[in-house]
Amino acid sequence: MPFALHGIANPGRVGKADTPGVTIAERANLGLATLAARKGQDKALTAAVREAYGVDLPAKSVTARGKSVNFIGYGPGQWLVVSETLAHEALAEDLATRLKGLASVSDQSGGRAVLRVSGPRARDVLAKGLAVDLDPRAFPAGGAVTSTISHMGVQLWQEGEADSYDIAIFRSVSASFWRWLTASAAEYGYEVVTTS
Repeated sequence: MPFALHGIANPGRVGKADTPGVTIAERANLGLATLAARKGQDKALTAAVREAYGVDLPAKSVTARGKSVNFIGYGPGQWLVVSETLAHEALAEDLATRLKGLASVSDQSGGRAVLRVSGPRARDVLAKGLAVDLDPRAFPAGGAVTSTISHMGVQLWQEGEADSYDIAIFRSVSASFWRWLTASAAEYGYEVVTTS
């Protein structure tokens, strides 16, 4: 699947000549899917996910890492599922097969883009448009939120180390989001890197 920001997000450094405050990368070749528990199947779904992916489904807005997949809670009985190894529609197919009859699965790989914003000034950049406190005391490692940034719907979660956030956006607004993000990061300097 082509990059959502192909021809827009060109690799290179903008701003400060020394170390940039922010690094931005579009994460390509991910599998993305939404998962919603079917009525009355919550317990059975939890057990099936634990058996298939080795993780308990999060009951709140946090990230739970399983075998080859991450489950990100974003509402009661609803999750965004992300995989680096089950790319594109393979993730939705795997979920649908393993969780048949327990959950509704929708492939989101073609409809969303994921950007990773990291670096010592990442929180400062995101604070310009996100009405959520990303301070580690309020938003600990593994935290997740569904919100808006500059009037665009996003799902954001902290990925691994502090000051590194993945942001899922609809591909249809990816160019607008990119303009907001790079304008917000300009004062700190930013570097755009490519991923495979």
